[in-house]
Amino acid sequence: MKMMSGKVAAMAALLLAHHVAWAAEVDEAREALQTTDEDVTQEKNLEEVFQAAEKQYSLLPSGEMSLNFSANYNYYRDDRIDIAIDENTGNISRFRIEQDAQHAFSSALSLDYGIWNNLTFNTRLPVSYKYDTQKDVSQAALGDVSFSLRYQPFPVKPGAMNTTLYTTLSTPTGDSPYDINVNEEVSSGSGYYSVGAGVSASKVIDPVVLFGSLGYTYAFDASGLNQNRGGEILNEVQPGDSVNFSMGLAYSLSYEVSLSASYQQSYNFETNFLFEDYTAASEDSTSSVINTSLGLRTSSNRIVNLSFGFGLTEDSPDVLLGLSLPIDFSGLKPGA
Repeated sequence: MKMMSGKVAAMAALLLAHHVAWAAEVDEAREALQTTDEDVTQEKNLEEVFQAAEKQYSLLPSGEMSLNFSANYNYYRDDRIDIAIDENTGNISRFRIEQDAQHAFSSALSLDYGIWNNLTFNTRLPVSYKYDTQKDVSQAALGDVSFSLRYQPFPVKPGAMNTTLYTTLSTPTGDSPYDINVNEEVSSGSGYYSVGAGVSASKVIDPVVLFGSLGYTYAFDASGLNQNRGGEILNEVQPGDSVNFSMGLAYSLSYEVSLSASYQQSYNFETNFLFEDYTAASEDSTSSVINTSLGLRTSSNRIVNLSFGFGLTEDSPDVLLGLSLPIDFSGLKPGA
């Protein structure tokens, strides 16, 4: 194999300078691509449309509560460059590509409460289990607890578009990727606060439902860090904001069975990593996912969803599997 030493040395030096920041970027991207509250909002919006017959609003009526359980599996695979350079001669002493895979299992309880007929409060409590094949490390921990509001400004009218506004607050209650030992642990959270807002819309064209959403998420800085990453001390992370959108359709095969397909894309702006001696920045990234879902109506107000998806870009999960179903706790309600 022929090698041009000058170009190879320059490339190797560049790779080494960004190696630590790149590893941090990979961890952050994986956290950002977990199931988000925007995904839950989209699924909720579609479910509400199916259940909205003869109702003025498709959200929960005032004073009512609902509890939902969801379980997800994500599979990630990466090829990483492992490089070592002799400090005296500048020659490359090791250059290899390592294959890394991560299996992520997560489950969550989502509680909805109808404040008004057109305003619903939601809180989501996630728990995750991850296994990293390269580190041979597994860990189960609490994820990032989130809170959201969904508001429907206009009553539902037959044949008209159903519009819902939403806002979300995500809290860093999970294990931060910037506080753990990166060689021996895996994270369960993003490591920073974020707030998001957006709009979702749907329209029934019997027997098809068209739906879509558009949202923006602002991420707050994570400061006061003291994490060792490849011999460098990470002091602060300035995560980039993100813009996301989705679109899809659902087809009702019968009263009990429906099929849906959707496309989701998220554009994440660059993230800055502030180390003691230098500052590194990751590049903007784009994740795109195609999802298919099977909805089974088990009662007049209960729909169980089974989903399958796959990523289209390098920054997306390779495989996504999901299950969501409502939990009947009417017997625990006051006065029941």
